[in-house]
Amino acid sequence: MSQDPQRIADLVEIEQLCARYLAYASQFVPDQWLKVFTPDVEYSAFGTKYPLEKMTELLTAAPRGQFIGNMPVVELDGDRATGVQHFIFIDQKTHAMRLAWYRDEYVRTPDGWRIRRRSTTFLRKHGGADSGRQHDPLSTAEEGTDAERPSKEKG
Repeated sequence: MSQDPQRIADLVEIEQLCARYLAYASQFVPDQWLKVFTPDVEYSAFGTKYPLEKMTELLTAAPRGQFIGNMPVVELDGDRATGVQHFIFIDQKTHAMRLAWYRDEYVRTPDGWRIRRRSTTFLRKHGGADSGRQHDPLSTAEEGTDAERPSKEKG
């Protein structure tokens, strides 16, 4: 592993970026949470891709709870990087857990590293993994319950 000071600084900054994402989402700090993303972010979850202008609504629609995550495994490539970060989400009211990981693309901006793309894959009790029930959490209508059926990972 390289001991290059810039590489080490980049890895630490990306790890802090991912830690801030989890902390701000858990503590429901939308203004700070939005700062971890690029303006052209693409966030994929629950079968839907969300742009930055929908992110505050998405966070507001999410259940309150605690994210606990590991440090991401990061591959650096100049001013771009990719990473995977596993996490557990524990619902505040029910203490039900969701096991999942994020697959990320990061970019270096004038303000530091930011998340450009983030997709969620959930681990299911049936032993499979998928990107979530095909629904829009910002919608008031509930659709289907196919999330508990076995399926292949969708990203």
